[in-house]
Amino acid sequence: MMLRGRGRAFRVGAGVGLGLALIGFGLFVRHQLRPGPALADTAGTFDVPAHAGVFAIAHRLKEVGVIRSETAFIGVSLLRGSARRLQAGEYEAPAGSSTLQVLALLESGRVRQHMILHPEGATIQELARVLEGEGLASAAEVMQTARDPKVLAALGVAAPSLEGYLFPDTYRFTRGMTSEEMLARMVQHLRAKLSPELLLRAQARGLSVNELLTLASVVEREAIAPEERPIIAAVFWNRLRRGMPLQADPTVQYAVGKERRTLTKADLQADHPYNTYRHAGLPPGPIASPGLPAIEATLDPAPVAYLYFVAMDDRRHYFSTTIQEHNAAVARYRLLRLRAEGRREPLGNNGTGR
Repeated sequence: MMLRGRGRAFRVGAGVGLGLALIGFGLFVRHQLRPGPALADTAGTFDVPAHAGVFAIAHRLKEVGVIRSETAFIGVSLLRGSARRLQAGEYEAPAGSSTLQVLALLESGRVRQHMILHPEGATIQELARVLEGEGLASAAEVMQTARDPKVLAALGVAAPSLEGYLFPDTYRFTRGMTSEEMLARMVQHLRAKLSPELLLRAQARGLSVNELLTLASVVEREAIAPEERPIIAAVFWNRLRRGMPLQADPTVQYAVGKERRTLTKADLQADHPYNTYRHAGLPPGPIASPGLPAIEATLDPAPVAYLYFVAMDDRRHYFSTTIQEHNAAVARYRLLRLRAEGRREPLGNNGTGR
């Protein structure tokens, strides 16, 4: 009887010990699955490298403080059967995300999306700086891709670069995309916007796609007030018909690398194919990304005979039909601006631009 009682007591004691051990192990596992220090109080972003296995991923997540235990992460992923299908990319985890929640994020592949705005009238150089600022690509890489003859041929772009072929809009890009993939998406968006009807209208005016985008880009950069786009387009059409140079300041800014900055007399004399003061006709390609309103204005200019314009203020222009009227307007509005700014008059020009 005593042996039997001792055996029962041993079994009870062993059961209690095992139960306590399981409880202790459960508490340990629970602690290991708690949010990592990087996610304890704030949201965090982290990268999962391409082609990395579960061990490398676990090490990376532990290193950046997203999880507390590599072993716990690996173990849970094996139990869930997802160890071989964790997806690479850049992720953003909410504050307080546990290891299980981080694992579910990697299983879903819901990578972080960067909202990139490419506004009307923006250049590739401006876009390149935005992409670099978001950590998506280096500016130098974007510029090189935009001028790569192989990329241009693959996208069917008959121009010196992709300038003007990147449709202005807001895009969702993810880290890991190549610069070619991002630019190609923007070119494809333009293709979708250039409807067959628009292309037929361009053809009726004797414009190729490159010529349409080139002229529209100059209109886009010159016009600020939307209602002036058709009038400015008309000025350039009138000049082209007469064989007059466009004399558009934005093309010179593009030529000499002075984005939206004041030009000097020396800039206007620069021997560059994009300098429309020295070279008649259209420049070789677009100088920025035109939006649909600028493209529409180019194809449907206002029925006016103007040949010149000068800025009255930061939004509006004064339009003239004769050089005498234009010169008088240039002197008048330049003097008013200089008085308002309290400075002396710089060297300027008498062309169509500001």
